[in-house]
Amino acid sequence: MKKRCQWVGTDPMYIAYHDFEWGTPVHEDQKLFEFITLEGAQAGLSWLTILKKRQNYRQAFDGFDPQKIAKYNADKIEDLLSDQGIVRNRLKIKSTVQNAKAFLKIQQEFGSFDNYIWRFTGQRPVKNAWKHIDEIPSKTKDSISMSKDLKQREFNFVGPTICYSFMQAIGMVNDHTIDCFRYHEV
Repeated sequence: MKKRCQWVGTDPMYIAYHDFEWGTPVHEDQKLFEFITLEGAQAGLSWLTILKKRQNYRQAFDGFDPQKIAKYNADKIEDLLSDQGIVRNRLKIKSTVQNAKAFLKIQQEFGSFDNYIWRFTGQRPVKNAWKHIDEIPSKTKDSISMSKDLKQREFNFVGPTICYSFMQAIGMVNDHTIDCFRYHEV
């Protein structure tokens, strides 16, 4: 039996996410927008709740296409607030629209969001060597810097803890514990 990070548990969706996504470096802009959106939606909730709603999010938010989302109007926001397949929080939904606009500005400035976001780790993953889940921080100096910069660029729901979760998810940091089979794979 494969040894996994302690947080994974037994839910098949969580196991699949851990085994095939979490910590794998992501460089495709639309996928990066998906992750930063989902991390913000997760604030105050469990990640498993968001994973279970992920496909609904993809449908509701046009496949996380920031160009389409940046054009959402009040009527579209009201439609999303009635969508039971997503987290129906007005601030989170409005922030997704605002974040899409800010995302597009970053793409213009840096050529891609990927070029921008990976600067916070020197364009390469940080490979940590945690023995136990309790050693893993909830935020770091890099996530604090990222949060501050994103907020200055008019992003919402991007506090240092959300940014660190985002960094873990997209492989900017390898926070698989050293006894996890994925530690050496990513």
